[in-house]
Amino acid sequence: MSAPMVGRRLKIAVLNRGFFSRAGGAERYSISLAEMLAARHEVHVFAQHLDHDHPDIIYHRIPQCVRRPSWINLLCYNFRTWRATRADFDIVHSHENTWHGNVQTAHVRPVKVGLFVGRTGWRRWQRYLQIATSPRLWVYLLIERARFAPRPGKRVIATSEPLRAELENAYPSLRGRTEVLPPGVHAVQPTDAAERTRLRQSLQLADDAFVLLFVGNDYGKKGLGPLLEALATLPPEVALVVVGNPAHIPEYRARAESLAVAGRVRFAGGAADVAPYYRLADALVHPTTEDTFAMVVLEALSHGLPVVVSGPVWCGIAASLTDGENALILSDPRVAEEIVKAVVCLRADARLCQMLAVTGRAFANRYAWGELTQRQEMIYIRALSEKKIV
Repeated sequence: MSAPMVGRRLKIAVLNRGFFSRAGGAERYSISLAEMLAARHEVHVFAQHLDHDHPDIIYHRIPQCVRRPSWINLLCYNFRTWRATRADFDIVHSHENTWHGNVQTAHVRPVKVGLFVGRTGWRRWQRYLQIATSPRLWVYLLIERARFAPRPGKRVIATSEPLRAELENAYPSLRGRTEVLPPGVHAVQPTDAAERTRLRQSLQLADDAFVLLFVGNDYGKKGLGPLLEALATLPPEVALVVVGNPAHIPEYRARAESLAVAGRVRFAGGAADVAPYYRLADALVHPTTEDTFAMVVLEALSHGLPVVVSGPVWCGIAASLTDGENALILSDPRVAEEIVKAVVCLRADARLCQMLAVTGRAFANRYAWGELTQRQEMIYIRALSEKKIV
């Protein structure tokens, strides 16, 4: 039955409250996937925050009920998208914590895991008390439970193997039923020397500076603090470009000033297109303490950038990387000395940088969006087949 359905044009609803690339890796994932799917299918996007324009995508803006509290807004979004998509769609693909949607892509660790992992005894009972007295947690947990409850025609997708393990541990009914579909990348053209120089000049960076790149919207979780501490002990030729949520800039600019490195840091703010920053940098440093995959790492590898990244405990993509072969992996990203050691190693060994650039590109080539989109289509087909059989 699946063979004739492969060529069938599907009507797909995509649920994502923030459909704009500045928001982060999860949003860029859903945007790229929607764009690729729109070449063959009728794709409708249901979002509260829209900053995207594609000729083959149909957009539906869902108004916010309230800005705060966020859990009431989530309930409103869920109810309104349920009403709008409960009929006439072959696939409802949710990237949000929703109770509806026959395909669910999880980008972050489950709320249940965040509440209870590593907590025993009185600390666990403290969490139960917190849940009992918090309508917000009640709502998040109840919706999450409905989201991952098995039913005919539902498919659950994790963006990495570590996230799949967390999902299945938190919700045992998902064991053997969760699929992994990581983020992808598009083909990247090599950067020429003239473009690199021009991009650096736009940020007043010396052509011979060793430029580190940090990309992330949550500066705290993504490890900018330890990176600034590391910069303070690195040679003055090492500079840092920070791309991400501008709301955090005042706090971290003050930290840079207290460490006497403010003159070596460029805060670029949010960017709809991060590619120019990959082209001007010498290495990406991603000392994250919480990333289920880290699309930014994959994008940097596709641009031929050497990458310094947290280990698998902290960052999902690291489970597929090999230290010293296609990246330099930090055992504890919270320790600035580890970051310093990795950066010094890169600066001192041009052959290592070149090798990491080649092997990093080869790694990223395995994540081409074209192939991943075909895998996504097959997941849709299996969901539809299960629904029809039952």
